[in-house]
Amino acid sequence: MRHPPSHQHHGYLFLLLYLMSGATSLAYEVLWTRMLSLQFGVSIFGVVVTVAAFMLGLGLGSLSGSRWAVNLRWPLRWFALMEAGVALFALATPHLLRALDASLADVAQGSSLSLWLGLQMVAVLVVLALPAFAMGAGFPLILAAMRRSRVSLGAIYGINALGGAFGALLPLWLLPSLGWLSALQAVALTGLLVAFIAWLGSRAGQASAPPSMSEQERPPLSWLLIYAGIGAAALILEIAWTRLFGMVLLRTEYVMAVILAMFLVGVGLGSLLARHMRRDVWFLLLPLVACAFALLSRWQLPHLAAWVEQTRFDSLFDALLWQGAAIAALTLPVTLILGAWLPLLTRRLGGGHHYGAWLYGANSLGAALGTLAAGFVLIPLLGSSASIVLGGLLILTFGLYWVESRRAWLALPVMALAGLPLLGMPAVSSLMPATYGDAKTLYSHEDAIAITHVVERADGQRQQLADLRRMDASSEPTAVTVQKNQARLPLMLHPDPHSVLFLGLGTGISAAGSLAFPGLERNAVELSQGAIVAARDYFAPVNGDIVPRLSLTRDDARHFLLGSAAHYDVIIGDLFHPDLVGRSALLSRQQFKRARARLAEGGLFVQWLALNQFDVANLRVVLRTFRDVFPRAVLFVDGFRLAMVGPRDGAIGATALLSNLARLDEAARDAATGGEGAWTWLGRYWGSIPASRGSLQDEWAPVIEYRLPGARYDGGLDLSRLLDHLLQRRPSLRQAATELGVAEADFAAFERTYAATGLAYRSWLALLREQTAESQRLLPLAYQANPRDRWIGFAMADGILGNLPAAEARGLDERALLEAVLRIRPDHAEALRRLWRLAREAGQTEQAAAYRARLAAISPLDRALREAP
Repeated sequence: MRHPPSHQHHGYLFLLLYLMSGATSLAYEVLWTRMLSLQFGVSIFGVVVTVAAFMLGLGLGSLSGSRWAVNLRWPLRWFALMEAGVALFALATPHLLRALDASLADVAQGSSLSLWLGLQMVAVLVVLALPAFAMGAGFPLILAAMRRSRVSLGAIYGINALGGAFGALLPLWLLPSLGWLSALQAVALTGLLVAFIAWLGSRAGQASAPPSMSEQERPPLSWLLIYAGIGAAALILEIAWTRLFGMVLLRTEYVMAVILAMFLVGVGLGSLLARHMRRDVWFLLLPLVACAFALLSRWQLPHLAAWVEQTRFDSLFDALLWQGAAIAALTLPVTLILGAWLPLLTRRLGGGHHYGAWLYGANSLGAALGTLAAGFVLIPLLGSSASIVLGGLLILTFGLYWVESRRAWLALPVMALAGLPLLGMPAVSSLMPATYGDAKTLYSHEDAIAITHVVERADGQRQQLADLRRMDASSEPTAVTVQKNQARLPLMLHPDPHSVLFLGLGTGISAAGSLAFPGLERNAVELSQGAIVAARDYFAPVNGDIVPRLSLTRDDARHFLLGSAAHYDVIIGDLFHPDLVGRSALLSRQQFKRARARLAEGGLFVQWLALNQFDVANLRVVLRTFRDVFPRAVLFVDGFRLAMVGPRDGAIGATALLSNLARLDEAARDAATGGEGAWTWLGRYWGSIPASRGSLQDEWAPVIEYRLPGARYDGGLDLSRLLDHLLQRRPSLRQAATELGVAEADFAAFERTYAATGLAYRSWLALLREQTAESQRLLPLAYQANPRDRWIGFAMADGILGNLPAAEARGLDERALLEAVLRIRPDHAEALRRLWRLAREAGQTEQAAAYRARLAAISPLDRALREAP
């Protein structure tokens, strides 16, 4: 029977509506996931709970709608009401999430981390499952409205999935342009437009045809259960892919959207192509090919990681485009098959479109279960690599249900054997061969929080990597000193610190900087179990075995600050990469307020920033935000790291620092200042944070995580531009002395160190601008002003070592030059290593032993120490 043209036109209208509906639905999912990452901290919990809530709602909505949609006379009107309800719910979401945030903040006090996360999970599942239920009910409603059209189920499902792919990518443009709140409002207004068009279409069209008797039936229960199993396996793959691909790709707020979009592109295209798969052999090929390519995606992971490491992208868009294409190439065969299964099964059942809604609902419920299993069980217990293997084998197992030949089951043990070598995480040397090709992996730990690696380089030095590409810390002597300085400066600035809290333990090296201060109660909060083990077992030689000497709590910093009733004299915020998923919340106004609330009277909070991770505009956003919470905040520098110092009350001054150090004996004073003296640190003062207008970093209106990734590619992360900006805003000598309360008798000492810091930064700025002569002119002047400054001293010493070949060519003695380096910096590891070698070669046993002892004191993990007799 030929359908009237009007019915066919209505079918195209319905497809357009469902395309737009898919786009808004996935845009909601991405936007809500972004905000829920604030609730769950730096982990995959936000992704897991949001996806699970969506799949649960979609499944329940589709199954419920399958029962009553077939009897509705005007299903498109109900679809319009559902879309409008979701849009209105989205507009109310910010208020709901704020209320949820406030309620959970109250619950945080006195609750454990697991209980807090569990309550959040239940609350989020309930809240987000409601709009997802309406979205799921839209599928049978659209199918009922299209009974008279000739549009296939595969076309309907495929178009919706392709719309979802566009919707997943839409926030990549909306978020940097509008911010989270305005982006959500824009998507909600689009949803209202879809509802309005659907309502008009229902009034212009005809009533739905009455259902046939077969449309009152549901598919066999066994089919629903098996297809639910395939949904669970598919989402196990998606969550594991998100974790592993996110580890090697951009790792920003954009990664989930790109992976989700590529997943949906495959599902959509597979559903559209299903109309050409008419032979029964496809039911054998689908599970075999899906499993094989799932294993192949894991096998190709090192190649993808190495390509990303060595490829230079010209823009953020370029990086997203090519990395998205790489993801598609690895996952498309699997997702094409996942998309084709629904229309193929429906056609095989011969029951019409309404069977598709039943199968879709069962698949979505299975997907919700698979999501929770992946995030909370499989990845923490087995790891992401093993989860990919398991997901592929499950697809094969469930897919073979529809294959009549028993011999086909022989493929299962074959695929299992092929997956055995892929169960473990690849070695770091294979994932990043250019950077860590010579490194040996000493320790690897994966949980829902992070993937932690400890690697040992060829020279024996160790590095801790969080999620592969972010180096937390190194055991290299210069790095150790810099990390200890993160504790030294805050503890010096407080007049009499009795307690300190470290927000993040890392390798424990920063906390080790507190060991020089007697009678100090040390506390640390660290979420990553891998970091805790690494600090205890792999970095003890360089962190003073700090872990047993502090009170360590495994917790999210946000939850800890909310739930703790304790107060601290000093709270220290460690370094982190602010453009990574969830990290920028640690630089928000709310986080700074939480830290301020935990300060004792006279206490201070210090947040460290790495200057090379910021451009000028985003640094100003963070500084404005910090000043908003700490109006008397000041800045100090230590090399290319900036310390934002926020006193709860009072002001930062020289008198407090000098009196604090005066209570220590000479050895403790030397250790507390890192051997640089009190005035060197006071000379690193950079003034108060100036008032300025502009946006703040707010958890509900985030800024920097969407701007910084682009700055990485457009040249915005220009350290020379940032140094120039800071130099122009540094206060004059007299102004700085007045602000710090420097006594007139101490002015000369302060003048020398303050001038030395300024000269050093001008020298480094000239070097960055390739003005070598100017840099070489300024650096000796800085050294003459303050030879105790280790940054300046090392720059001078490294300059001598760099010119060593030329000096030797002029007949100068290598040993004399190396001794000159040690006169500048007695703790220069490379000079000590070379002098030790020269002494051994000359047979000077006692002198060689002395050099070796000095090297061992500053670089205990040096491989040369272990290999030499």
